[in-house]
Amino acid sequence: MNQNLVRQVWERALGRREYCHLPASVYPLPFHVDHVVAHQHGGPTILDNLALACLHCNRHKGPNIAGRDPATGELDRLFHPRQDRWSEHFEWEGAKLVGKPVIGRITIQVLAINASDFLGVREALIEERGLPLE
Repeated sequence: MNQNLVRQVWERALGRREYCHLPASVYPLPFHVDHVVAHQHGGPTILDNLALACLHCNRHKGPNIAGRDPATGELDRLFHPRQDRWSEHFEWEGAKLVGKPVIGRITIQVLAINASDFLGVREALIEERGLPLE
């Protein structure tokens, strides 16, 4: 992936992780450019298929493009940062991210966004730095 494309992804994301909006400036580990639709599913390396992600979410997402709704067991797709509006699928309850419709719930589960260790990181950032989550 060329550096110009990486720079464009960072600029578009405004330095925030595109799945939970955690700012790069407060997160201790490096961020990654993620293929929203992985190569193995036909996803190209173009700006419209790339998203800024942290190691935690990128590792859990892997090549997944779908998951099962924890409420119903139904299979549906993950949140797509280029096609979906974040505010329509997620909202914050303190340091916990809540999925409003099915796509939000599935994405939170598959990416383990509210795993206890990751939730603890966000709680500490809110307490130590007054991090506003939006």
